[in-house]
Amino acid sequence: MGVEGLVPPKNYGIKANREEEALQEINKELLDDPDYAEVEDLADHLETFKKKFLEFEKDAEGNIDMFGLSRMLEKVGQPKTHLEMKKMIREIDSTNKGTICYRDFIAMMLGPKSSVLKLILLFEEKMKEKEKPTGVAPKRDLASLP
Repeated sequence: MGVEGLVPPKNYGIKANREEEALQEINKELLDDPDYAEVEDLADHLETFKKKFLEFEKDAEGNIDMFGLSRMLEKVGQPKTHLEMKKMIREIDSTNKGTICYRDFIAMMLGPKSSVLKLILLFEEKMKEKEKPTGVAPKRDLASLP
């Protein structure tokens, strides 16, 4: 029997919806938090961070674990060793669970403290902003090569 005959369970996607709703509730709290009152475009930043967090949160408990962090770093072209990732998590983790919860993720991205992970993610955003040239590449001769 192939997969084409299988019917997805009725609760498929419910966990993801609950997770997104929980993060949306945290975002609402943060919008009223005086600590973040001075952040420009806070609502837009929070929505972007929520999407990024949900993309890599796969531990079924609302946290980015070592595997999720590894995928995140590989996606932005900055793969790290296991020990480097443990250090990154330790810099951010306020719960001492060895994972990154959403509140820690937001505090890292919007707070004054700079961590390696924050720098990598901000670098990724800056790289996206640059417009890539389109069209046919200009012809070059041997004299123009470095």
